Amino acid sequence: MENWNITADFILLGLFNHTGAHQFLFVLVLIVAFTSLVGNALMLLLILLDSRLHRPMYFLLSQLSLMDLMLIFTVAPKMAVDYLTGRKFISPTGCGFQIFFFLTFGGGECFLLAAMSYDRYVAVCHPLRYPVLMSWKLCLSMILGSWFLGAADGLMQAAATLNFSFCSAREIDHFFCETPTLVRLSCADTSVFEYVMYICCVLMLLIPISLILVSYSLILAAILQMCSNEARKKAFATCSSHISVVGLFFGAAIFTYIRPKSYRSANHDKFVSAFYTIFTPVLNPLIYSLRNSEVKGALRKCMDLCTALSLD
Repeated sequence: MENWNITADFILLGLFNHTGAHQFLFVLVLIVAFTSLVGNALMLLLILLDSRLHRPMYFLLSQLSLMDLMLIFTVAPKMAVDYLTGRKFISPTGCGFQIFFFLTFGGGECFLLAAMSYDRYVAVCHPLRYPVLMSWKLCLSMILGSWFLGAADGLMQAAATLNFSFCSAREIDHFFCETPTLVRLSCADTSVFEYVMYICCVLMLLIPISLILVSYSLILAAILQMCSNEARKKAFATCSSHISVVGLFFGAAIFTYIRPKSYRSANHDKFVSAFYTIFTPVLNPLIYSLRNSEVKGALRKCMDLCTALSLD
């Protein structure tokens, strides 16, 4: 096949066709994406404005909302514009930026969820030592580490992917630029890169999952030793929201990146990618707001303030 130069554009085939059913699904996805934007922005605003939420736990939660917010901005606007205008081209530079930002926010979220599990471990198992074991300095270090590791993975994969030569078939069967899909278009031998990328994905997922499993094993052991049923319920309530988010996020990520190549299909990849880039971010603020009395209290306080201002 004939090679083409780095200035040629890619074509994103998108998530939906222009049929009645797909138009309905497109509108549904846009509503979910907008709801996710509003929910995560509201979570950030509540944590910023309410002094009762100025604690490491909620600072970590604010970063989760920020990553989800930016993840949607990386994918949804381009998908919507391509569908509405019919112009599905994306430049190699734009594709590189999508890969970088997608992996920065997605990879960073893996390590951030591990940091949040450590926070829950300290809160349940060592509540009296919480200010020492979960200091603001450590909290900030874990957040910066999450952002750095995600950005390093994104930069490495974006630079390596766009360094390959591509063939005349430049159609990407996806709704955004994702490394595994883009590598399939390369004319060069990508076997070494695919092996390294697979190892990186395994490490990016298994290291945080291992830390999370260790944290929750210790938490479960501590809960089983509690004498008070009320204390057990409170401990379970403290951790249940985080466990739900971890299950949704890592389940979709493992299905996408650790499956053998022989079990992959374009439709499955697109569906799962839509789940964890658009649908999962809308669930995170709902899970944390509905199961957290302090967040619900901050929301009521904000609504009361808005009502009072509107009446004045």
